Amino acid sequence: MKFREGGEAFALTFGRVILGISVYFLSCILFFMSITTSASLHRVSLPELIVIMPVYNEAEIIKQVVAEWVEMLDGLQVPYRLHLANDGSTDGTQEVLEGLSHPCLEISQARNRGHGPTILRAYRVAGSRTSWIFQTDSDGEIPASHFPEFWKSRVQGDLLIGKRVNRDASWSRRVVTASLRCVLFLFYGKGVTDGNCPYRLMRSEAFRPLFDKLPEDTFAPNVLISGYSAWKKLRIVEFPVSHQFRQTGQCSMRKGALCKAAIRSARQTLSFRFQKDLKA
Repeated sequence: MKFREGGEAFALTFGRVILGISVYFLSCILFFMSITTSASLHRVSLPELIVIMPVYNEAEIIKQVVAEWVEMLDGLQVPYRLHLANDGSTDGTQEVLEGLSHPCLEISQARNRGHGPTILRAYRVAGSRTSWIFQTDSDGEIPASHFPEFWKSRVQGDLLIGKRVNRDASWSRRVVTASLRCVLFLFYGKGVTDGNCPYRLMRSEAFRPLFDKLPEDTFAPNVLISGYSAWKKLRIVEFPVSHQFRQTGQCSMRKGALCKAAIRSARQTLSFRFQKDLKA
C-alpha cells in the first residue's frame, strides 16, 4: 500500500515538473515570437520611399497635384510617405493641406525660408528614415506618370534624375539653366544634363553625408547634389521628362530676382566645390 502511495506521489510530482517545464518553454517560444513579430511590423511600418514636395502659395492646384501623386504611389504598392513642406504660404495653402486626408500624407509648416532651405531641411530628416528620397515640386509642371520608370530602375543608380524636354519656360530661366549646366560641367565633371531638375530619386545612403555638409542657407541644394554626384562618380541615370508651364499661380521670382538668385547659386556651387570636406 505504501509502495503504491509513494508511486502515485512520485508520478504526480513528475507530472507537475514536466508540466512546469512545458509551460516555461512555451512561454519562451511565445516571447521570442512576439519580439520577431514586433520587429517585422516595425520594419514594414517604415517607409521605403519618402516623396518630398515643397509647397509655396499653391492653394489653387495643390489638391489636384497631391491626388495625382497619391493615386500613382498607391498603385505601386510600396511603403511610402508623401511629405508636403509648406514654406510659409500666404494664400490659404495651409488650410487646403489641412483638409487633405490620406494615411501616407505628412504635412509640415514653417516660416518662409525659400525653396532651397525647405527641401534641404526635409532631405536631412528623410535621410535617416528611408532608403529612397524623391523630390518634386508642387506646381504640377512635371507629371507623376514619369515616376514608375524611375522606381523600376532604382537598382541601377544612386541618383536618378529627370531631363526636361520641350521645356515650356521663359528665356531667362533657360539662360539660367544653361549657365548652371556649364558651371557643373567645368568644375564637377559631366554626368548631369539638367542639374536643377526638381524630379529626382536619390539613394539615401549615398547622400546622407552631403546633406549634413550643405550650409543651411543653400539656395539650390539640388544643383550641389548634382555636382556632388558627378564629382564622386556616383551612378547617375537620366530620364527625359515632359514639362509644361504652370497652369495656376505665378512664379515666385521675377526676372531681376532670378538673375540675382542665379549668381548666388553659381557662387555657392563654386565655393562648395573647393571645400576640403568635398575632397575627403
